[in-house]
Amino acid sequence: MPPVFFLKDVNPSKPNRTLALPRKHYPKGHSLGDMSAKEREELWTAAIAKGSALWGEGWGMAYNGDERRTQCHGHLHIGKLNADAENEKFLVVAGPAEIPVPENGAGLWVHPVNGKLHVHAGEQVTEFNLMR
Repeated sequence: MPPVFFLKDVNPSKPNRTLALPRKHYPKGHSLGDMSAKEREELWTAAIAKGSALWGEGWGMAYNGDERRTQCHGHLHIGKLNADAENEKFLVVAGPAEIPVPENGAGLWVHPVNGKLHVHAGEQVTEFNLMR
C-alpha cells in the first residue's frame, strides 16, 4: 500500500483542491514534525508528483499551521498557485528532502521556480495562496 493517498477536497468553496495525506497515523496533532525525515520526503514527493500531474508547473502546496488546521489528520493542500502569491520571503531548496519542518507550529507553502522549490514559512494560514 502506498504511504500517501489523495482525496478531493469536499469543501464546496475549494473545488480545485486535492489533499495529500500520509496513510500512517501519528500521535498528537499529525504535524510534519511527528513524521520521520523519510516519511516527510515521501509525502512531499508524492504530493509534488500529483500537483505536477494536475497543474503542470503552476502547482502549489500548502500546509496550514497548528493553530489553523481544522482536521485531525495532517495533510497537504494541492492546488494551482495564485498568480500574485509569490513574495520575497522564501527559502530555495533543491527538492522534497530539503523542505524543512515549520518552526513553532507554523505552516508553510511550496511551489516550483526554475527547477527548484520556493518554501515560504512562518504563517498559520497558507492555503489562501492556492486558487479556490
